[in-house]
Amino acid sequence: MSIRKYLVVYEKSKDGYSAYVPDLPGCTSAGADREEIERNIIEAITLHLEVMEDEGLTIPQPSSDSQMLVFTGP
Repeated sequence: MSIRKYLVVYEKSKDGYSAYVPDLPGCTSAGADREEIERNIIEAITLHLEVMEDEGLTIPQPSSDSQMLVFTGP
């Protein structure tokens, strides 16, 4: 088992939260609150990687990065 750190993007909507993993196309999840979506996306990543492995697909190495920028003014 190898350790990988994938970027997860969380987005808040009027109905709750969604999340996706840029390095794993199609790996998404949703939840009512932040706590639920964190559990759900971990499960989604685990299942996504298991399916890729079962199908003999190459599991991508993490390559996405992020940064929060602070803006002032309009």
